Amino acid sequence: MKLPAYVRKMDGLLVLATVFLACFGVLELIGMAHNNAAFALYRNKQILFSLLGVALMFAVSFIDYRFFKNNSYAIILLYAFALVSLGILLALGSAVRGATSWFRLGEFAFGPVELAKIAVIMLLAKYFSARHIEVHRVFHVMVSFAYVAAPLALVLLQPDLGSAIIIFSVWFCILFFSGMSKKHVAMLLILGVLASGFAWTSMLKPYQKDRILSFLNVERDPQGSGYNVIQSMIAIGDGGAFGKGLGYGSQVQLGFLPESHTDFMFASIAEEFGFAGVALIFFLLCLLFWRITRIALKAENNFAKLFCVGMIVLLFVHVTINMGMNLGVMPVTGIPFPFVSYGGSSLLSLFTAIGIVQSIKTHG
Repeated sequence: MKLPAYVRKMDGLLVLATVFLACFGVLELIGMAHNNAAFALYRNKQILFSLLGVALMFAVSFIDYRFFKNNSYAIILLYAFALVSLGILLALGSAVRGATSWFRLGEFAFGPVELAKIAVIMLLAKYFSARHIEVHRVFHVMVSFAYVAAPLALVLLQPDLGSAIIIFSVWFCILFFSGMSKKHVAMLLILGVLASGFAWTSMLKPYQKDRILSFLNVERDPQGSGYNVIQSMIAIGDGGAFGKGLGYGSQVQLGFLPESHTDFMFASIAEEFGFAGVALIFFLLCLLFWRITRIALKAENNFAKLFCVGMIVLLFVHVTINMGMNLGVMPVTGIPFPFVSYGGSSLLSLFTAIGIVQSIKTHG
């Protein structure tokens, strides 16, 4: 049967890359649930989130992205909604493992920070696309950072250091690709160092400092702050070339690896699917980045190009932080692996954003 003309305009390889990554996460959860009934709920919800995410991707791709490009109020409303949600979360949300990051509705939870990340990308793409030739002015650097500072502060107050790093990275990279001068790059790097020092002394909670210190020396507290990382590295090392098989990873199935379905899903997959599974995930990620880059290069306006840049940075930093903490080369910050780790908020927001990228492809 011949596909509709509109669907044929979509980037099929980009669809396959995202769908297969999501399937990898679902498959691993099926393996976890096979030997542990506690994971059955996570499995069922992840299947639901994945199906909803794919439907959202196709639905959003039908919307002409130029609606956002030409309507500043729509982007501002989305940005304002994300800020209000983050503010209400701090006031009314309940802390889980030291962080107030989710609204809970029965068995479901919503993390507004995932929406905030997409809203920031859209706002920055809109701002710099309208001021492309003036981006070298310090005024525009300061105004753009003011837009980012509000969600950044609200996220740090949760506290969610990983998401704060991602939001800052998105701002910095969009600013850089918009044509920022080298002088401004140096200035921002200095400010970043100073901000890091301030965050360490005034904003980071004791458990976050312990995670960073454990990253520098995981043997410092092997039964405490360093435990998760040590178990993660054992799981990855046990995987070998082809893994122990779905449902047969000892670290995962016997419960030695904490948060195996969220923060340490990469280590879970590495143990049960081995180097072959990890290589396949790398291939899918490379395919994902390639297709978004290709769409960005062919985009007809700066808003579309900068939105794609923001998405590439968002995904790349997510992957880098998550893999880094699984391998013990970065602090544990609770950042999920894109499309793979369990979590409806992340999955739905990413599929929605990919839908916007598809809209850029189909609407020229």
